Amino acid sequence: MIVSVTVNGEQRSASVFGSESLLVVLRDELRLAGSKNACEEGECGSCSVLLDGRLVCSCLVMAADTDGSTVTTVEGVAGADGSIHRVQQALLEAGATQCGFCTPGFVMAIVDLLEGEPHPGTADIGEALAGNICRCTGYGSIVRAVRRLADSSER
Repeated sequence: MIVSVTVNGEQRSASVFGSESLLVVLRDELRLAGSKNACEEGECGSCSVLLDGRLVCSCLVMAADTDGSTVTTVEGVAGADGSIHRVQQALLEAGATQCGFCTPGFVMAIVDLLEGEPHPGTADIGEALAGNICRCTGYGSIVRAVRRLADSSER
């Protein structure tokens, strides 16, 4: 089956098979390798994307169900000039990107959080990050980066 999806603002078509996940189509067919394939069970958050404006684990979404949808991947949050997103910059500055495997999922979760609540409290941050697992940095540096963004007035 052919699905037509707007990915990072660009209309794309992909050939999908059976129960193939959105993650597989993004990585293998559309060559967007930012979303990582880690657990394939929706437990780690490394494959998180925005699907029609909602944060989802792309490994749990059947690609066939995305026809006509809009997807934003970690590649799509960069500036039009190629500059990194302020969330990515904050994570870099806080030392919250060791191996980087979980980083795309954290970026998407934080972008989603800040779009909905520009000045989240500690509980909001914890809840927003709960779907992501990091095995390298611990979570202190990641939370500090989000706190700094939440406390800043820039949007």
